[in-house]
Amino acid sequence: MKMHPSRLLLLAGFFTVSAFAAFEVGTFAYTKRLETNLLAEPKPTAESTGQIAFAHKVKVDEIKGPWLRVSEGAVAGWVFAANLSDTKPNENARLDGVALLASKTTATAAARPLDETVVKYAEQRDLRSAGEDLQWMLTTSDAITDDDVTAYLQENKKGEYQ
Repeated sequence: MKMHPSRLLLLAGFFTVSAFAAFEVGTFAYTKRLETNLLAEPKPTAESTGQIAFAHKVKVDEIKGPWLRVSEGAVAGWVFAANLSDTKPNENARLDGVALLASKTTATAAARPLDETVVKYAEQRDLRSAGEDLQWMLTTSDAITDDDVTAYLQENKKGEYQ
């Protein structure tokens, strides 16, 4: 069954609103990310005020559109609603073979030299200029401002602007 694009957008909007409507002030929610950043303001470029671990229970203190001000004891901040669940996630799911945070990587794994297979792969795909590409990416990303990010999110209806 083929659906007209406008109906598809309407349906997507309904589900987006429904996802946020599940939360109410005074109820509890659970974090869905390995580490959920709490922000000082309800916007994606705001300063972090702390972090809460995966599957932690938080209290919903305030709601502003798709943003929730949550707290866990003395730790409080704003979280985008899509990063929370009204049901507790399976705590074992985070260990499904996906790599954990880079900060948790062992020194042995990080220092492992490139083996012959990796070098051959890079040569086959002409990836010998990876260092230059990385430098370009870092220089380009340093030039991106918070206002650029906000404008992108608004124009593309991402994050809090969906």
